[in-house]
Amino acid sequence: MIPYGRQSIDEDDIAAVAAALRSDYLTTGPRVEAFEADLAQATGAAHAVVCNSGTAALYIAARALGLGPGDVAIVPSMTFLATASAPFLAGAEIVFADVDPDTGLMRPEDLERAIAEARRRFPEGRLAAAFVVHLNGQCADMPALKALCDARDLFLVEDACHALGGATRRADEPEAAGREARVGDTRWSHLACFSFHPVKTIAMGEGGAVTTQDAALAEALRLHRNHGMVRDPERWRHRDMGFDAGGEPNPWYYELETPGLNFRVPDVLCALGSSQLKKLDRFVAGRAEVVAHYDRAIAGLAPAILGPAKVPWGRPAWHLFAARVDWATLGVERGAAMRLLRAQAVGTQVHYIPLHRQPFWERRYGRQDLSGAEAYYAAALSLPLFAAMEYADVGRVVQSLEKLSAGAAQPRSP
Repeated sequence: MIPYGRQSIDEDDIAAVAAALRSDYLTTGPRVEAFEADLAQATGAAHAVVCNSGTAALYIAARALGLGPGDVAIVPSMTFLATASAPFLAGAEIVFADVDPDTGLMRPEDLERAIAEARRRFPEGRLAAAFVVHLNGQCADMPALKALCDARDLFLVEDACHALGGATRRADEPEAAGREARVGDTRWSHLACFSFHPVKTIAMGEGGAVTTQDAALAEALRLHRNHGMVRDPERWRHRDMGFDAGGEPNPWYYELETPGLNFRVPDVLCALGSSQLKKLDRFVAGRAEVVAHYDRAIAGLAPAILGPAKVPWGRPAWHLFAARVDWATLGVERGAAMRLLRAQAVGTQVHYIPLHRQPFWERRYGRQDLSGAEAYYAAALSLPLFAAMEYADVGRVVQSLEKLSAGAAQPRSP
């Protein structure tokens, strides 16, 4: 079976995990800070705060920005559940933005329309933040989105869970300008969130992180990662409880600044993360080679099946190969096609069901018409893509698609 996604684990990864298991720490220990330093270096950020999932990363990002009741956050409809659930669980109301029907990315004009809708729907609320998603590993137009957010005093958060290892630049600058920003350096945002789920570019089993250039935001992220607990003596309010008669901090003491949850990540997973990060460039390059081979191999299936639409700025770190399928032209429904492909040992998936069509959000905000998101969803089919995938695997996938297309073209028996 060729799955739609899979981790790449080598002997050095296993050795790193084994060394962590033999150490004195399984949960929070020195490998957490080591991984954070490695990730900050890999992304170009001043600070990286690791946590136990991409969902947790989005949540602690929302909390660090102070999102809460009375606030409104804008989220593109084409993304996984967590991008909207995280700021909502922090207390904010959500307004969904449309996306480009070909790339699935939120454009500046989509954000502008969502801002107008937020002000119409929540005239008494504080429009506080926009979350942008680098879908499939391609970056949105960050400089343009950041300019919009700056003009309206909005925080801008990157959901970069698909995009570790990618880079972007201004849309009006040529590739040779050499002014690319690495995803996660937050040149054009306040925070960037990552996931290290096994199908992502690097794997930790489960894990996530937030990067930023802002030291105060980094401190807030650490607070919300660990119960809202303060262990820094300089920040304690009850000095009579926190210090002894000689003015020394009591070693057991801590204070609760704000109620929070446990989003810490174990040392053993950070050991795997640091080992995987050493291979980030290789993983990104391997995925790019597979995508290029796919593009050549499926060219003969147009117009029924097309590869992902590409944006002209930056370098993607491909997470998904999101084919665009005209199901009517192909002559088969998507569910039936996925079952037929699975019977030929080819795994596929659909990324994603538009959030504004999810029952919870429909109950809360009513039915919405976001035609770009619905058009993207209607055509989407994620084909297998992972760093260790070989050209022969791509050939098998495309041959299965060719059989599917040929089978659908045959007249059915009466």
